[in-house]
Amino acid sequence: MPSTVAEGGILSWWRDRSAWKRARLEGRHLVKEARRILKKKSYRIPEATAALVSAHADAVDEALRGHTPEDLERVRKAIGALDDSMDEHLRFARKSTVREYSESIGVAVAIALLLRAFVVEAFQIPSGSMIPTLEVGDHIFVSKFAYGLTIPFTNTKLIDRGAPSRGDIIVFKYPLDQSTDYIKRVVGLPGDVVEMRQEELYINGHQVPRERVPKPYHYSDASRGIGPPEDHEGELWMENLDGHKHELIQEPIRTPRDFERKVIPPGQVFVMGDNRDNSSDSRVWGTVDLDLIKGKALIVWWSRGNAEGMSPLDWLKSVRWHRFFQVVQ
Repeated sequence: MPSTVAEGGILSWWRDRSAWKRARLEGRHLVKEARRILKKKSYRIPEATAALVSAHADAVDEALRGHTPEDLERVRKAIGALDDSMDEHLRFARKSTVREYSESIGVAVAIALLLRAFVVEAFQIPSGSMIPTLEVGDHIFVSKFAYGLTIPFTNTKLIDRGAPSRGDIIVFKYPLDQSTDYIKRVVGLPGDVVEMRQEELYINGHQVPRERVPKPYHYSDASRGIGPPEDHEGELWMENLDGHKHELIQEPIRTPRDFERKVIPPGQVFVMGDNRDNSSDSRVWGTVDLDLIKGKALIVWWSRGNAEGMSPLDWLKSVRWHRFFQVVQ
């Protein structure tokens, strides 16, 4: 019996707490609406009517100061009286439920668009060029404020916060088709001399330090979307770009290649994929103008591979839970 009483007491306390919470939200919202109308439409409301509605609003405020079940009942009556008074005298200025929801949705959409335009934007990784750092199916947030503020749909900066650092992973407009977004790692900065000798990177005549990670690296790349995923066997390396350490992969079956010395022009950066043998980057189509950079990759917020079937279980198995909220390095 004591246990039953205790449980009943807890349930009763929780119901009272929830009821008070709802009443406070409703009462404060109604009082705010009443006072907004009285202020905004004062020229259309007779003084006696304004005084009556104001008195009902004050009564709600006073009742909300209580805490007992009796006070809660008083709050409900005061809210009902204020609501009836507003319906009778201020109906012409009250917002409909549809209008209130529409305005709330409109504000939320406007805030989301502003955030997307100036602060942060979501991108999906469509190809395997950044494996192992980013995998096909990763969804990432990109900071659009990292290097300044750009006027939406243009390449014009409102605020310039500087250029990317070596090692940053950036999203940018593809120089040969600015309607397409690419993501790569910054390797060369303006004025640098970049070259590759037998797949090893040199910057300003110095070999970029890297160490082999002594474990095999296998991955499947389904980014082409035609046929089954392609299986790859690669070597995993840890590269150090001016203190920025990151992983990259190379495929030993590929013939080592050279890339001739290139001086990076002012206002440009040289970018490469971390999947060095499977990346179309500055080695192929040239450098990236700083004005084309959209932002810096921040975190992976969602990741999912290809589902083997169409069942909910297959879909669930394809989610890469371990990649959620990983910082992009």
